[in-house]
Amino acid sequence: MKREQKITLGEMRESDAPDLIAYCTAKGCGHWVIVSADKWPDTVRISDLEPRFVCSKCGGKGADIRPHWPPPRMGVNAR
Repeated sequence: MKREQKITLGEMRESDAPDLIAYCTAKGCGHWVIVSADKWPDTVRISDLEPRFVCSKCGGKGADIRPHWPPPRMGVNAR
């Protein structure tokens, strides 16, 4: 089964998402973590990182990783 190819970290950063949120894919775990994407170059795809993650709670291999956008800024001074 071929995995979906997700956006690059450069594309993610261009959309103002500085971090990643990784969800453990092990059945019944449900653990998630927010990770800084600073250590990887812009050319790395999120889908390339997913099989490399190991859950710190259950030891399961693989993660569903997505961009983690900051909360919206409401009000007159928003951007």
